Amino acid sequence: MSFYSKPKALHAFDAKFEAQKIAFAPISFQVARCLLRFGVLDVIDTASGASANEIHQMLSAAGAPLSHYALGVLLDMGLSMGLLWREEDTYQLDKTGHFLLHDGMSRTNLEFVHHICYQGMFKLEESLLSGNPAGLSQFGDWDTLYPALSSLPSAAKESWFAFDHFYSDHAFDSLLPLVLADKPAHLVDIGGNTGKWARACCHYQADLKVTIMDLPQQLALAQDACRETGFGERIDFHPVDLLTESPRFVEGADLYWMSQFLDCFSEAQIRSVLAHTRKAMSKDSRLYILETFWDKQPNEASAYCVNATSLYFTAIANGNSRMYHSSVFEQLLTESGLTIGWQKHNIGLGHTLLCCKVK
Repeated sequence: MSFYSKPKALHAFDAKFEAQKIAFAPISFQVARCLLRFGVLDVIDTASGASANEIHQMLSAAGAPLSHYALGVLLDMGLSMGLLWREEDTYQLDKTGHFLLHDGMSRTNLEFVHHICYQGMFKLEESLLSGNPAGLSQFGDWDTLYPALSSLPSAAKESWFAFDHFYSDHAFDSLLPLVLADKPAHLVDIGGNTGKWARACCHYQADLKVTIMDLPQQLALAQDACRETGFGERIDFHPVDLLTESPRFVEGADLYWMSQFLDCFSEAQIRSVLAHTRKAMSKDSRLYILETFWDKQPNEASAYCVNATSLYFTAIANGNSRMYHSSVFEQLLTESGLTIGWQKHNIGLGHTLLCCKVK
């Protein structure tokens, strides 16, 4: 990526300040979340600026139980973090504070990190050395996060699915006409999660049949959601653990679909999944892969988010997967007997769509 091809043009003093931000990052994160959680940024924004006493009065009227002391330490750190600025005794939102309050991506990422990643990241060092998601122990005795999703605490479950859907949902409108252009009769959604993509496809094409392949625990969530939308007769459910030696695949479908799915596996596991998919495909089948490759992101902020997500996989999700460079997938597809027919970048919030076929 061009934005990683040379050192940052920072003065030594600014670089040292950036190092301090890293050193105190856990504190800054929780301060930002508390400023949001207790409504401090919101009341400042609504009032177009306010003094500490005015902020305290507005918070008290809204039922926020913050003392003058608690509000004071949050406001002071908010100034140092660049979330706020102050003129005499009036606090105003700075640009970063504005986006933290109003930007959906920032809020979604923050809640995901707080509820899923924050505690577990304390065990990142152990995870890196062992190859196991040591931080997952916060949720129980699981080998990977995925079978645990349906039983997570409500706030964690909500933030995980919000994070997962936020990025994929932004791409749906662009993807549906691309993927369903040839009016396929049968689409197999591998790793279909809650069935949101399957339902969108059924809504877009009235005669489409969809089969969702996923872990039994995930299919239970998908079945409930699909019944509620009236697509139950057109959506089948195929329980499978793709990490078994010989997973049972749905064979001969027109389209196979993997959205933000293969990044949940190691390279060896991806190679195995692709090889089994290749075996199930006919010569006329197509495999569509939707991924957020870090080297194909439209800007540095997007690449930052994608690379940070890799460490969630390391410490929490499974211990051995990541967000990949696009060249890794090109090689794995070749080794699995598949080839890329065409690809499209910058879909939604930085996704790449690969259309693959049998060699």
